[in-house]
Amino acid sequence: MRVYPTRRAIALMAVGAAPALAVAVAAPGLWTAAAAWIVLAVGLMLADLALAAPPRSVTIEAAAPRVMGIGRPETARISARFEGRAPLQVELAVGVNERLAAEPGRLIARTEGGAAEAAVTLSPLRRGEGRIEGVWARWRGPLGLVWLQRQAPEAPVLAVTPDVAAVKEEALRLFARDAPLGAKPLLDRGEGSDFHALKEFQTGMDLGDIDWKQSARHGKLIGREYRTERNHHVLLAIDTGRLMSAPAAGLPKLDRAINAALLLAFVSLRLGDRVGLFAFDARPRLASGLAAGSQAFPLLQKLAASIDYSPEETNFTLGLTALSGRLDRRAVVVVFTDFADATSAELMIENVARLMRTHLVLFVVFRDEELESLVDREPQTADDVSRAVIAERMLRQREAVSARLKRMGAQIVDAPAESLGTALLNGYLDVKRRGLV
Repeated sequence: MRVYPTRRAIALMAVGAAPALAVAVAAPGLWTAAAAWIVLAVGLMLADLALAAPPRSVTIEAAAPRVMGIGRPETARISARFEGRAPLQVELAVGVNERLAAEPGRLIARTEGGAAEAAVTLSPLRRGEGRIEGVWARWRGPLGLVWLQRQAPEAPVLAVTPDVAAVKEEALRLFARDAPLGAKPLLDRGEGSDFHALKEFQTGMDLGDIDWKQSARHGKLIGREYRTERNHHVLLAIDTGRLMSAPAAGLPKLDRAINAALLLAFVSLRLGDRVGLFAFDARPRLASGLAAGSQAFPLLQKLAASIDYSPEETNFTLGLTALSGRLDRRAVVVVFTDFADATSAELMIENVARLMRTHLVLFVVFRDEELESLVDREPQTADDVSRAVIAERMLRQREAVSARLKRMGAQIVDAPAESLGTALLNGYLDVKRRGLV
């Protein structure tokens, strides 16, 4: 709680200061009478304080969404409620951390029914944990001579995640039977490796699903219908090291990885699988339990928002060993990572190979479009030729790593950054369809 004078009170003191000084100079013996103006002003300020609504009678609240997507502003409502007498208007202000922007930061709201309310637009700027660090309310006494101010307790953390609204829409669209050409429809029946029933063969069914023995018995083509397998364990392992902070199509690779991971988590939960989240760089940073059911998606989204960028080098031995120790049955492990040289790639391959002895690994590769553009660009100078040669060598190293992992049994998802989520989802569905888990 704070109490301090308003501009009106300062002006009132200033108006009386000059005459009081003149009286004191002209008649030094009357200096006490000259000070009466100051005493009168202070008395008026004390009276204004006594008549004002006391700070202990006000309750300040901030209501904001718990999860926000980058690029999607949300509205937060702040309010000040008074018990007993209330001022005519209240000035409200809100402060946020560097991951959010508040507009307007300060506003004036009229009091109605003992309460003043206002709306503030919160714009997420960066993924992570956003905070409303303070909400302040101040009001003047009835004479307008003193400000009374009170601050609300710190609001709960707001999870700032990649904007998954479009991701959810895409995932829900893929669940429809009339999905457009090129998108794999997610059917509970008709795909997968778990036998469900026999049905008359229809156009569009796979010829390999024809049951020839039953077809001969019934005198017509009979096909086997399958249903999607459920209750698989899916663990999303995200590398948060230094290289994952590099940009890919305008966003850090880490944000691209989290966005694709959330899309896969949303679909996997809808299909009945259990999903967990694991993040590591120089050491493990986050390890969630396995969650099931669509209602678990907001929890995974909030956990993903807490994954921060790291300047440290990735320790694949420590991270993937800790990950393996958390798995008590065969699982689908989706690894999001990046590498820059042969040494780090060798360490990564060694630890991924150890993981593949028990689990199925989906290895997500960020296609480096910048390197590809350097190779394809027509050189104009000698420096351009040098860049193209180096870029081609780096691309060949990356391709060699992907080929080696593929020979070892890993499922490779290689796609441009902007379509990474769709490519990962199709790879995951292909794994379920082929019964590789």
